[in-house]
Amino acid sequence: MVELISVAAVADNGVIGRDGELPWPSIPADRRQYRERIADDPVISGRVTFESMLDDLPGSAQIVLSRSAPGFDVATAHHAAGVDDAIAVAESLGADRAYVIGGGAIYDLFQPVVDRMVLSRVHGEYEGDAYFPEWDADEWDLVDAEAYDRFTLEVWERTGAATPR
Repeated sequence: MVELISVAAVADNGVIGRDGELPWPSIPADRRQYRERIADDPVISGRVTFESMLDDLPGSAQIVLSRSAPGFDVATAHHAAGVDDAIAVAESLGADRAYVIGGGAIYDLFQPVVDRMVLSRVHGEYEGDAYFPEWDADEWDLVDAEAYDRFTLEVWERTGAATPR
């Protein structure tokens, strides 16, 4: 079974984006750890997030959830109609893990089934139009936290009692 991991940069007030961009000034250390983490595995995103990254696609393959675009002009991109389809595509690629990378609606769809979350907790509150979904802290254990300049990298694992799939 493919391990599903949400990876997101989240402000103190839950904001993850504004007008398709990050609402805070660039944090090079966060961008670097993010890109290194997801480089060798498939990533799952929505169409808008995928299209915003066309100049520098992340991951070894891109699994794109879209109702309107069944195909993409990128050899490593695969269409998925929903959560189960995306998981099946990741499995068909022989992946041990796949990273859920957004946007907000995609994080929300996958929240009930992700096994782990790697969250860059960006210090401060920002205005935005996209948010990371709410989640029940009782279903998660914080297994690692490392402070950096301007963010804290947190790793959360779903507790053994709550098996999503």
